[in-house]
Amino acid sequence: MPERLPDVIDPMGFAEKRRHLKGVIPVLKLDRLAEFLMETDGEVKVDLTFTRQGRTATIVGQVTADLTLQCQCCLGPISWPVACEVHLGIVNSLDAAMQLSDEMEPLLVTPDAEMPLADIVQDELILAVPAIPQHPDCRMPSPADPAPERPNPFADLAQLKSKRSIQE
Repeated sequence: MPERLPDVIDPMGFAEKRRHLKGVIPVLKLDRLAEFLMETDGEVKVDLTFTRQGRTATIVGQVTADLTLQCQCCLGPISWPVACEVHLGIVNSLDAAMQLSDEMEPLLVTPDAEMPLADIVQDELILAVPAIPQHPDCRMPSPADPAPERPNPFADLAQLKSKRSIQE
């Protein structure tokens, strides 16, 4: 059984101690991610190692989940498996962020500051959600497709008007 993950972490302190976190977070607890989802059941699997590479504190690992998005064509649910590789360099200034290697993304924190673990996890997942999710076999109707025949909304008014003019 995965260990219980802490709600709040000190990224720099965890890197100094070379901590390893492995566990699950309910999708329901990820409030910013929930805005992108059709359903919020399920769990996110987290496997993160906090360490140092030279003078840089890092977070390396993986975040995986099976998210339920809304298809933007048919508006139905779509299962979206996500497996994010996490490569974060923990920095406390923009200058330090510019010095990170190309494979690292900066995580800007203040020294000895604590932050919710959920913030790191949902940032990674939000980046993995497509801007316009859709099923592979869904397609938008093209202008060449004939439009379905719709009754004229003014047809009833025309009939009423013609009946009224006959009665007069």
